[in-house]
Amino acid sequence: MKLNEVQQAAQEQFARQSQRYGRSHILADISDVSAALEKITLPEKARVLDVATGGGHTGLHLASLGHRVTLADLAQPMLDRAQELAAERGLVVETRQHAAELLPYPDQTFDLVTCRVAPHHFSSPEEFITETARVLRPGGYFLLIDGSIPNDEPEAEEWLHQVEKLRDPSHHRFLTPREWTRLCEKHQLAVDSAELHPMKQPDLEWYFETAATSAGNRIAVRELISNAPESARRAFTLGEEEGKTVWWWPRLTLIARRP
Repeated sequence: MKLNEVQQAAQEQFARQSQRYGRSHILADISDVSAALEKITLPEKARVLDVATGGGHTGLHLASLGHRVTLADLAQPMLDRAQELAAERGLVVETRQHAAELLPYPDQTFDLVTCRVAPHHFSSPEEFITETARVLRPGGYFLLIDGSIPNDEPEAEEWLHQVEKLRDPSHHRFLTPREWTRLCEKHQLAVDSAELHPMKQPDLEWYFETAATSAGNRIAVRELISNAPESARRAFTLGEEEGKTVWWWPRLTLIARRP
């Protein structure tokens, strides 16, 4: 599997950090997935692909509902952790190691493709959407959940990009709801909804630990936060609580269909 520079950085980062993505990770709370699935109609035993599955939380939830799920990720250690969690829960899933930008499946294979809190690491969101549209069956759904930024906030977006690249160098870019919608529509996916839901980040130090941020980069991030422009303070509600730096990252939930 030949990877580009962005993909290689993501693979290495998440292989190193795979042990942090188990049952206690913040992404183990799949209430956002459950809420989105209420708007999606699936066959009784749908074929589901969970791209960049990480700890597997989204895909395992769908498997628990009786669907036939493939968990895919660049990092084999992530797939190993997800398979362990599946075994603990008595769930049967398939795992495949590959990039998000080139899906090794025939056309029209899946009823649902999901991707949660990962696309900001992808080297080419457009290639990911192209492939997603290709492997979806007519009438199939695409569910994307990821960090985002409000439309028409370029200064806040650039500030957040700097923070994220320092915190986790495998970060590539957040896209706005408008940008994701345009990509979907360009590749014949009809967007049913694209909504931002602010998600509270509990503590800057926790955020550093999750990505194993270097000491020097932690200092640089703190400086960016101290000197954040008003647009960023407004967009992300930066603040202090009990001596901790807290903020609210906008999280996008996008639901699209292949006609």
